[in-house]
Amino acid sequence: MLGIACDPLQHTSMYERGSDDSEDSDGEGGLGNVSRVIIRPPGQSGKAKRGHLCFDAAFETGNLGKAELVGEFEYDLFLRPDTCNPRFRFWFNFTVDNVKQDQRVLFHIVNISKSRNLFSSGLTPLVKSSSRPKWQRLSKRQVFFYRSAMHQGHYVLSFAFIFDKEEDVYQFALAWPYSYSRLQSYLNVIDARQGADKRFTRCVLIKSLQNRNVDLLTIDHVTCKQRSTNRLDRSFIRVIVILCRTHSSEAPASHVCQGLIEFLVGNHPIAGVLRENFVFKIVPMVNPDGVFLGNNRCNLMGQDMNRNWHIGSEFTQPELHAVKGMLKELDNSDTYQIDFVIDLHANSSMHGCFIYGNTYEDVYRYERHLVFPRLFASNAPDYVADHTMFNADERKAGSMRRFSCERLSDTVNAYTLEVSMAGHYLKDGKTISLYNEDGYYRVGRNLARTLLQYYRFINILPMPIVTEVRGKRRGRNRHAHHSRSRSKTRYEVKPRPKTPRCHAPIAYTNLSICYDSGGGGGGSSDEGGFSPARPLAPGSSSFSGYRNYRRAATASCSQHPGHDQYSPFALGALKTGSDHGGGGGAGGGVKSKRSAAVTIEVPLPVNVPPKPYLSIIDLNQLTRGSLKLKSNSFDAADRR
Repeated sequence: MLGIACDPLQHTSMYERGSDDSEDSDGEGGLGNVSRVIIRPPGQSGKAKRGHLCFDAAFETGNLGKAELVGEFEYDLFLRPDTCNPRFRFWFNFTVDNVKQDQRVLFHIVNISKSRNLFSSGLTPLVKSSSRPKWQRLSKRQVFFYRSAMHQGHYVLSFAFIFDKEEDVYQFALAWPYSYSRLQSYLNVIDARQGADKRFTRCVLIKSLQNRNVDLLTIDHVTCKQRSTNRLDRSFIRVIVILCRTHSSEAPASHVCQGLIEFLVGNHPIAGVLRENFVFKIVPMVNPDGVFLGNNRCNLMGQDMNRNWHIGSEFTQPELHAVKGMLKELDNSDTYQIDFVIDLHANSSMHGCFIYGNTYEDVYRYERHLVFPRLFASNAPDYVADHTMFNADERKAGSMRRFSCERLSDTVNAYTLEVSMAGHYLKDGKTISLYNEDGYYRVGRNLARTLLQYYRFINILPMPIVTEVRGKRRGRNRHAHHSRSRSKTRYEVKPRPKTPRCHAPIAYTNLSICYDSGGGGGGSSDEGGFSPARPLAPGSSSFSGYRNYRRAATASCSQHPGHDQYSPFALGALKTGSDHGGGGGAGGGVKSKRSAAVTIEVPLPVNVPPKPYLSIIDLNQLTRGSLKLKSNSFDAADRR
């Protein structure tokens, strides 16, 4: 039945295959994948013996087009290209059984279309068996990626393996598979686990061409009072849209999305704050047909969906058409405002996680666009700033982030979040820590924490009071340790010696991004990271950008442009206790005589915080690593 997958490790012997199974490599059951193909040595026929390997990829997410015996224990494996598109051949997922005890083999995947990948930098295939269902990576000593002269100069991935159990079925894959059936099972579980307070709703956004569900999760606890707001009151319900699995082979992105969903529907205090203030619209699998078929990038029609957002039609790409309709409806709503559209992807050529963004002619919008990646870099230890890139490449005009940048309001921040299929470098810069499923879940949780920090940074959510946080921690620790027995021995507490202390300097978070300009006139105002009123950029709407948060400079700054609480003038006045207003009368004469005898002390040096400033960034010099270079230039300027 279409849409229902079977476990690829269910069969344990080649003798259990049905009469309809074919031994040809172009078996119909797998849409071009091998279906229970037995590889016999030359000159042998009849009943297969132990050691005559049986290959199978006719299951959900499977991909193997052909297998040939080229030596005593060497096999050439050919990947099946994407449906209706021969360009993309990288994802593989297949099983091997009917093995012999301690049988050694050498597999060569000979038709990989992507030569720039991480196979030479730590990425290795995964393997599991029916008796050991946990995925494990092959050792780097067993994996080789090279250009082969015997295969017309094409790149070949070779890996050696030893089968240690005859009764087991072994499965090999490029990354942790995340199938359409697994997503449906996971959504059914968390939906049934909900209590009386439903934390999310699940609906079918659209049906795919092969009649599979494109699910839409809505996670929020926004109150009815907040929902009564409208655009005329300049108060909106903020929406965060998360898209995932546009490319079918990028299974790690689904693990990141699952980690995000589990965090948002869980009991963590951060999740509660996010649910009460924001609406999350999550599409966990945009391309279910391509995932089910085991394609690398394309859907059933052979189209790369992340290059067709601007031209996708309801007939060839109904999933994109439905998502675009949802985005436009939210963007034109009088109640909702889209703040983020984040597309989750996996990367096979770079380590760590990183973000791709856009560039804008409006420098203020571009500055606002840089905030979220910088905050995410501070929360995620595996974030690689050198890989972060902001551009307006015309070749990516059909990608989600370019479509959202051009077709939606300028309040929308559109990003592509990439996570490596291999791993990330540790702090020493030499050791690679390979990702597992828990590591991908952690990336999703870091994404949620960064969203909370972002809204606190722009003053949408209030910062927690330090005394309240300490009180909660103290109370939690007291209840957590009340059962411990206390020692009866009392120790004398000696008083601490009195030492001279001075005030610590004020610390600022260095984001290398400033949102205020001092202008030509004296002081400037920076309340919660917002800029003063600025004229709208040409072509922008009246409800665009930070239209809700523009604040004028305070009257006190305009009245006293040259004096503030840190100026030596104010500190000197406080220290000497003198009145610089100059009083009259007898009292004024006495004060003037006393002031003549008083020696004015020079005020001590005070750590004055730097004035906020606006950084003008050359948009033509934006390359990978520009954030780091810009940060270094700011630090050097501060040292001067």
